[in-house]
Amino acid sequence: MPTGSRGLSFFLAIAIAAVVTAFLFLIPSTSSTVLWAALLLSFSISYLLISITLEFLVFREIGNIYTLLEKIQKKDLTEIKTKSLGSALSPLKKINAVINSYALARQREIEALQKNAEFRREFIADISHELKTPIFATQGYIHTLLDGAIDDKQVRMKFLKKAAKSLDSLDHLVQDLLTLNQMESGVIKFTFTEFDLKELVQEVIEELEHKASKRSVHITLEFDPDKNYQTLADRQKIYRVCQNLIFNAVKYNHDDGEVNVSLKSSKNQIQVEVKDNGPGIAPEDLKRIFERFYRVEKSRSKGKGGTGLGLAIVKHILEGHKSKISVSSVLGKGSIFSFELPLEKEKKKEEVLPTSGAS
Repeated sequence: MPTGSRGLSFFLAIAIAAVVTAFLFLIPSTSSTVLWAALLLSFSISYLLISITLEFLVFREIGNIYTLLEKIQKKDLTEIKTKSLGSALSPLKKINAVINSYALARQREIEALQKNAEFRREFIADISHELKTPIFATQGYIHTLLDGAIDDKQVRMKFLKKAAKSLDSLDHLVQDLLTLNQMESGVIKFTFTEFDLKELVQEVIEELEHKASKRSVHITLEFDPDKNYQTLADRQKIYRVCQNLIFNAVKYNHDDGEVNVSLKSSKNQIQVEVKDNGPGIAPEDLKRIFERFYRVEKSRSKGKGGTGLGLAIVKHILEGHKSKISVSSVLGKGSIFSFELPLEKEKKKEEVLPTSGAS
């Protein structure tokens, strides 16, 4: 039994040629020369057409399907490319394209699962590292007191204050984690009110001036006094955004550094820009600084405190306002963080004209 395209084409061509010749043989006026010519011609044409059809529309596509299935079985989908269904002549070609699309979809799902698994591993490692430091520090202070240091009043107060500080850091970490999780799950709702963004930024700067003065970092605010800075947003959450960005600009700046906060009001938007002249951020880190717990310099960041969740929270708050955080940085020259909020038009006060009574 022939299994190849040529063998099958040969037997089918013989059958067709025999049928054609038998039909012509039934006609009395047909000569033997015509019969032989019809036999050879029908055989040749049938063999050629059937061979081409089977080779290119059947056997080749079946071979491609087998090859694709072998790759799927071996989980080797690196060389598989998307194929359009189009208007293929062969149904097998369409089947091949469908299987190909299915394999690519499964590959994307596998890659997504691998990324999620890697993210979970990194998240567990990061949160374990973040929790370990305040817990171990508090344990050390408490156990030292229990071992006899509690009798010394001066040592006791010193260690209790340090333990309390470590527990405060732990509380801040847990609160930031809860806040971020609630934002991602949509539990936290935004309360939009109209307020003056310039006044809010001034409040943040006044709050952080004391911390900035400890390192002789100078904070300046630039704005046009003749322009309007009214916006419609969640004031409390935008306060946290500005607080986080300006605090980071101070914390990661050089001693005697400068932080410049500028407000620019355009036709429909207000742009807030926070610029520092610190060490800057490397290009490979710029894409990841808004991830949970990601630190550009883990040792430096750890020494300066923080939960490593501030920028992730900033990103989610601004996304809730249909905005986004932008960052640019040059190593050795500093970084610029900016975002935009909608500008609310000033409401004109209606003038009330005094009514004159009848004389």
